[in-house]
Amino acid sequence: MLNFTKFERINPEKRDVLQRLKDFNEVYDVFGKQRAREQSDRCMQCGDPYCHTGCPLHNFIPAWLKQTAEKNLDLAFALSNETSPFPEILGRICPQDVLCEGACSLNTGHGAVSIGAVETHLNERAFENGMKPKFAELKGDKKVAIIGSGPTGISAATFLLRKGVAVEMFERDDRAGGLLTYGIPGFKLDKSAVERRIDWLLEAGMRLHVNCEIGKDKSIKELDEEFDAIYLGIGATAGRFARIDGEDASNVHLAIDFLKRIQKRNFGNKVDDFIDVKDKRVVVIGGGDTAMDCVRSSVREGAKSVKCLYRRDEANMPGSKKEVVNSKEEGVEFVFNVSPNKIITIDNKATSVELLKTGLTDPDESGRQRVEIIEGSEYLEDADVIIMALGFSPETPDFLKELNVETNSWGGVETQNYKTSNQKVYAGGDCQRGAHLAVTAAADGREAAKEIIKALA
Repeated sequence: MLNFTKFERINPEKRDVLQRLKDFNEVYDVFGKQRAREQSDRCMQCGDPYCHTGCPLHNFIPAWLKQTAEKNLDLAFALSNETSPFPEILGRICPQDVLCEGACSLNTGHGAVSIGAVETHLNERAFENGMKPKFAELKGDKKVAIIGSGPTGISAATFLLRKGVAVEMFERDDRAGGLLTYGIPGFKLDKSAVERRIDWLLEAGMRLHVNCEIGKDKSIKELDEEFDAIYLGIGATAGRFARIDGEDASNVHLAIDFLKRIQKRNFGNKVDDFIDVKDKRVVVIGGGDTAMDCVRSSVREGAKSVKCLYRRDEANMPGSKKEVVNSKEEGVEFVFNVSPNKIITIDNKATSVELLKTGLTDPDESGRQRVEIIEGSEYLEDADVIIMALGFSPETPDFLKELNVETNSWGGVETQNYKTSNQKVYAGGDCQRGAHLAVTAAADGREAAKEIIKALA
């Protein structure tokens, strides 16, 4: 160990940009054995590992880095999966630069250990060698219903099944996975990785109901009568508009609709309301990872031009920095310090966005800078398709009222230690914390499962 002066930080290799723009296959290669060992060997094995505390799941990062460096794949795999429900997925999609790698003690000098890349490598290599996550035999007669099959639902199911608790999962869409399936493009996460985890849960005894919307295809009363506990993992799936004139035009779309329809098409499904951007000028409004998914998808769909409009500067973009780099490599143009004022339309079709230039104030006590509009700075940005990537809000399905589950002013489910106002119902992930990361949703699912297990004991 301690070879951070011998080996420099290395990121996974990326496919050639001209090749990767031809499809939706993953951009990053998985580390080979030697590269993974070298990068693992850079870890200083800190006595108080900031990478561990910087990870929402509090993964045993130094421990499995050490075992990877020492060629003990069995133990590395066991340690990696002990705290995480799907480490090979989070290794691909987590913004490590602001989480574990951002907290790495080497980050300010020699470059952080390539934690995410090693996490993906060791699990994929373990799978190649026939290793699989372990689950307990189902025991007792207690049953838990999980509504939603996204990151927090999968996580809760994983940790419940590890303790032998029976699980049934209800998903209103045609496939399980939630945002892992329909919210994250294939060039960041191949869908086979999600399907593999779902298959293992099914092998462990989970029952999965797709195309089953609670309150429509199955009543919440039935669920309440049939199960000993209910976990709400319904996410925050309601896209946000900018609340400006003209945004109801026929060619203005929400990010999730755009991304989901592309993925359905990529699955081979017929999509009648597909959003075609080929040979069109695409404007994406927003600066987070979802906006990056939209601009990069637009390029792959053959758009004539793709611009990302963001109201702050590049340094203040909320998403992963590597996604911005990848977007630029793929031909996306960024327009910073602009805010949409209204959308110009002709016959209910958007032709341009009226933008106002912005500036940033001096930092406040928290270090945050406010956006200020520069009066009289209006100008037009022409567009054939406009995509709103302005974040997500929780939905508030009617069955929450039937369950007497309280929500707050912004529609989030109120919880105390993951328990709702109905003592039989638990909630986690975006529906109770607001739109956030897959890894925080996974952490919620794990911790909620622990509380459910204690309550059912």
